[in-house]
Amino acid sequence: MPQLSRRAFAGGLPLGFVGGSLLGGGLLGGSLLDGATAPALAASPAPGTPVSVTPLAQIKIGRFTVTALTDGYADMPYTFFPGRSAAQVEQAATAQFTARTSGVRFLFNQYLVEDGERRILIDAGPAGSIGQTGALPQALATLGVERDQIDAVIVTHMHQDHMGGLILDGKNNYPKAELFIDRRDVTHWTDPAKRNGAPDYLQTSFRMADEIVRLYPKLQAIDGEREIARGVSIVDLAGHTPGHIGVRIEDGGQSLIMVSDMIFPVVHPAATDVFFLFEQDQAAAKAMRDTFYPRAAAEGALIAATHMPFPGLGHVVNDRGTMRWQVADWALQN
Repeated sequence: MPQLSRRAFAGGLPLGFVGGSLLGGGLLGGSLLDGATAPALAASPAPGTPVSVTPLAQIKIGRFTVTALTDGYADMPYTFFPGRSAAQVEQAATAQFTARTSGVRFLFNQYLVEDGERRILIDAGPAGSIGQTGALPQALATLGVERDQIDAVIVTHMHQDHMGGLILDGKNNYPKAELFIDRRDVTHWTDPAKRNGAPDYLQTSFRMADEIVRLYPKLQAIDGEREIARGVSIVDLAGHTPGHIGVRIEDGGQSLIMVSDMIFPVVHPAATDVFFLFEQDQAAAKAMRDTFYPRAAAEGALIAATHMPFPGLGHVVNDRGTMRWQVADWALQN
């Protein structure tokens, strides 16, 4: 786990918000599951249909403007959370008003980071490969930004819901962008032996990874923590995947850390022994969360999380020994 200073985790920043919903997380109790099967995601709304609204939320981090965008949503079956029974997950989701007939509602949040000199996009969304998604280009256009105006894309890890937009329709959709992905993930997801031994529900991620390597000559497979641009740096959060990373935005004594899939709705941050089906190394994922959540709570980290209800901004709070998700305070900016 990287050393994350208090300065790197300044919280309580104002948020300008239009659209979406702000819902909290919670905890789960009960016995462990021995495993979980992978029902098809067809239980979600038909893939490929973009959402009809374009919610945006902006936050200032020193000289940076960070805009929360969303590519859409999907409902993840209650059986997708090894560590608790489907009934336990559904009960917790119902208590938090996030339950749907077909599962837990997952958002796919992306974040555009601008400082007047560079535009950096964090993740590119599933782009219609899962659920009701494909809205990111529309969201960018609402800001007056086209995909060929993005200078860099940071992919937090190589699951399909974080990189599908890069290769939609079999082409390079961010032609002028440098692409940053942790080398451990590039190595894993382009390994034919790993692909041959993987379950069906991971095959799309393997296929997309091969396409990204082919279509993006500016791909930089990065090693460890480093600064991508002044005030934009990589944080090692490996566990969810071998090269899972976060992104810290920091300037003027303020900061935000985008933690990607460190936090899932309903089950986190209270229960680190609950996983998501796509995590191959549950022990590593649990170890990272066991380390990260208490530290983030102690340091008052302002966090952005991919799958939490839009705009995905909040804090991990230690509530009398139980970790919980606290939605960030927000107010319209002048």
